[in-house]
Amino acid sequence: MSVIPSPIGSGAGVPVQLGPVTDCHQHLWPAAFVELLRRRHRGPRLEGWTLLLDGEPPYVVDPAAHDLVARRATDAADGIDLALLSLSSPLGIESMHPDESAPLLAAWHSLADDLERDRVEGFGLWASVNVIDPDLADLATWLRHPRVHGLQVPAPALADPASVERLAPMLALVEAADLPVLVHPGPVLVHPGRSVEAQDVPGWWPALTSYTAQLSASWFAWHVAGRRLLPRLRIAFVGLAGLAPLHHERLAQRGGELGAIDPLVHYETSSYGTRAIDAMVRVVGVDPLVHGSDRPYARPTDPGLGAAFSQSLFVTNPAHLLNGAPR
Repeated sequence: MSVIPSPIGSGAGVPVQLGPVTDCHQHLWPAAFVELLRRRHRGPRLEGWTLLLDGEPPYVVDPAAHDLVARRATDAADGIDLALLSLSSPLGIESMHPDESAPLLAAWHSLADDLERDRVEGFGLWASVNVIDPDLADLATWLRHPRVHGLQVPAPALADPASVERLAPMLALVEAADLPVLVHPGPVLVHPGRSVEAQDVPGWWPALTSYTAQLSASWFAWHVAGRRLLPRLRIAFVGLAGLAPLHHERLAQRGGELGAIDPLVHYETSSYGTRAIDAMVRVVGVDPLVHGSDRPYARPTDPGLGAAFSQSLFVTNPAHLLNGAPR
């Protein structure tokens, strides 16, 4: 049974915009990518199906979670028409030395070719690029691919206004292509002489500490510098931007200003439910919110805020993020 209510035509007087029910944020590794991770001798690497990352506890990967046919069946059962797959930025691939990251990025992008060649429906990709030394020509090529819907950027690469300025030429390429950017948590900072294992923290620790802090910092960096540099870029922050907009009162107390709501900034909802989503709506409104599940690490959820809200969250707002469609 679908965990997502049909947002189309559900309720008298509810405006309907036909379009795909979209999950803006999922992960799935192609076989070529998995094989390269198994060949590595340092993080990120796979030992069998155990993922070893610097700064995070070992994670046992479910092989079935990276089976394309099984994923499509699961998405269909949940009412998802289009799932956008992204490289797992906490792996740290985008911030490796370019020579080290190049084969991994190529293996990731090969999934787009596989989907198109085999005419697999229901999936698109977020492109990824090395953020230390971006190959803009290669990025421009991938942005023209019919299965690529935009660019994912790890949040630490946008950690402050200077970082946004440094990557502005790369982001401008996405803006010129009239595609969006997805900001995703990146690798956990590893303190010299310490490891996550030594700290004896639970498995959810990075997601509730480092990830949320990264997303919050990137949102504030964009708030200060982004729109001035890139006036037409559509951008979405995973995990409700670490709830950064909810700190608007503290921002004002410390001398900042939330200002007008930016209609081109979006907030993806993965791992959050009714209370957090409702709180965000009270600050930024309904229009910026887009559904994302972070599957296979979390499941899609319906916040239960009514048919009109579901239409916006699952259909209308994702269409605006991805192609500028009216909402």
